[in-house]
Amino acid sequence: MKCRHCGSKLKLSLVDLGSAPPSNAYLTERSMSSAEKWFPLRVLVCTNCWLVQTEDFAGRDELFNADYAYFSSFSQTWLDHAERYVEDMTERFGLDSNSYMVEVAANDGYLLQFAKDRNIPCTGVEPTASTSKVARAKGIPVVEDFFGVRLAKELLVQGKQADVITANNVLAHVPDINDFVAGFTVLLKPKGIATFEFPHILRLVEGNQFDTIYHEHFSYLSLTAVSRIFIAHGLTIFDVKELPTHGGSLRVFAQRSTSRKWAKSNNVEVLLQKEGETGINSAAYYSGFQTRVDTAKNDFLAFLLEARKQGKSVAGYGAAAKGNTLLNYAGIRPDLISFIVDRNPAKQGKFMPGSRIPIVDEKHLKADKPDYVVVLPWNLKEEINNQLNYIRQWDGKFITAVPRLEIV
Repeated sequence: MKCRHCGSKLKLSLVDLGSAPPSNAYLTERSMSSAEKWFPLRVLVCTNCWLVQTEDFAGRDELFNADYAYFSSFSQTWLDHAERYVEDMTERFGLDSNSYMVEVAANDGYLLQFAKDRNIPCTGVEPTASTSKVARAKGIPVVEDFFGVRLAKELLVQGKQADVITANNVLAHVPDINDFVAGFTVLLKPKGIATFEFPHILRLVEGNQFDTIYHEHFSYLSLTAVSRIFIAHGLTIFDVKELPTHGGSLRVFAQRSTSRKWAKSNNVEVLLQKEGETGINSAAYYSGFQTRVDTAKNDFLAFLLEARKQGKSVAGYGAAAKGNTLLNYAGIRPDLISFIVDRNPAKQGKFMPGSRIPIVDEKHLKADKPDYVVVLPWNLKEEINNQLNYIRQWDGKFITAVPRLEIV
């Protein structure tokens, strides 16, 4: 395989998680009688531009289809984050009714609803029909398509040139990262800005966050790699901010390379230097990750086997994509985790891909009173632990498996 950005041959492996079905390919009663598509799940590192990336097996149309079941608005933590983002952008860049905002990967309108509330004209770009429908019901115009140079040119002709383009948790999700980034240069106004949020590879490696690896995440990004990709396509990063979201993310601010409107913040050089000192540009930095991943996986599996031996009941919470990576790599099935609770009605009544554990509503948790509840979206564990605090009434305990096994 060759690097998605620079075309160099990939030889360095970060981790091999065996194989798994697409993490958001939830099963129905009907599809349970059919075979699932499983794809290898291996991550490689380009030693030329240092872009970390999955090996190519599953295409975007297979992953982001009409039945896509991830809806951003079911997390209050994420909604709060989106509202603060709109407030910050409005204040910093003077957005008002004369501005135009485009969000790429608008999902269910979780963010643009706050722009709409502030009378900021906006359009969402979202390829999945399921989430687009919900966004439109909120009064948000949505273009149902994948973003790239072609679509950017079409939007430009339609008069949708943007003062701000928002791209939260999508840069990692695109197979053709060059075409995707080039589209921003096309659609931005000459003095416009684009912001991108994505999980930081530094946090993934240091925090053993291997469950954030799944087929939808084609890339695992550093500021070092992103800066090079942007420069190659006419964008310059002028600021960066470290965020706690998704276990540790970056928000980068970019403008056209021909624009000098926004002065470059010292934050950019500080973080690039930090990445360099950490060794992100060296093969040695990525060694040993597989061993730590396997230790966490084995400890989790050993705990579940021991719980079953002792007659303890275990349920899960949060039918998240990251949970599917963990469950499938560990080989977990319904005999070890009997069901998984999720607030999203689009997932309830379905089954986790691969593990085939049933997904139910919260009433099942209160009725069954399991001894342990595994919090699969560990990045939201504080919110979830507060929401489900009532399990203490029957001496229930919370478990997280990443970055290491923890029982609370």
